[in-house]
Amino acid sequence: MISRTVWVAMCVAMALGSVAAAQPAPQGARPARRAFDLTTPRPIPARDSVWIEELTWMEVRDAMAAGKTTAIIAAGSTEQNGPYVPTGKHIYVLRATAEAIARSLGTALVAPLIPFEPGAASATPGTLQLRPETYEAIIEDEAEGLRANGFAHVVLIGDSGGNQRGLANVAKKLAAAWAGSTASIHFIPQYYDSWEAADAAWTSLGVPKTLDEGLHDDYSVNAIIATVDPGKIRFDERRGAGKASINGQTLLPLDTTVANGKTLVGIRARIAVEAIRQALAGK
Repeated sequence: MISRTVWVAMCVAMALGSVAAAQPAPQGARPARRAFDLTTPRPIPARDSVWIEELTWMEVRDAMAAGKTTAIIAAGSTEQNGPYVPTGKHIYVLRATAEAIARSLGTALVAPLIPFEPGAASATPGTLQLRPETYEAIIEDEAEGLRANGFAHVVLIGDSGGNQRGLANVAKKLAAAWAGSTASIHFIPQYYDSWEAADAAWTSLGVPKTLDEGLHDDYSVNAIIATVDPGKIRFDERRGAGKASINGQTLLPLDTTVANGKTLVGIRARIAVEAIRQALAGK
């Protein structure tokens, strides 16, 4: 027989438990994430995209199972680029070129773009750079994450000159760390070098080489970004102000500039794809 004191304590405990169970979750509290099975079938058709951040985890999984076992890490910058193109110039270029490279390879997806390059803090508005060790750590962590996801190959490309050394350092470090595993990593300097091939194509496109206004900008940049969004190069504003040109090279008509931009994207993508294929083949 239990004592009155123990009996009262038991009743109080049961009452408090009932009240607590009846209380709603605290406002703003997030529900526990439901565990999921990595083999769960995809319930809807897959989106046609090569961008990992645009895909669901199931779409990434199924794309990898279908042969997309190469992941591209593409780096740009956030910096001063003259009065007409945004600080994220290289990121918008990569939106065109990285997609073209991935689709041409047919076996690749593109990881979230890196919007920084190494450098010192700058007083120039809109220029944001990372310490070299921070930059390389970000690239390294993203590469390690992609390997953990199951990608067999990680490819590094940089659209800005400031990217090149850091990408090469990470590729060298991880190539040694991954030696003997089934994964590989490759830095492709030919991608950045393909800027020269794009610029060399101006004459064949009917775009004469003229003056140099001394801006961190040129016709190739404008034409390639225009294939993504003419608004990014402030086309309407420039046309209205009589500034629809760069280094004396006209951007009018816009349809011609966009067509030329697609040609330049194709040139750069072909050079990069050839270099990537050779790298993956061990050449």
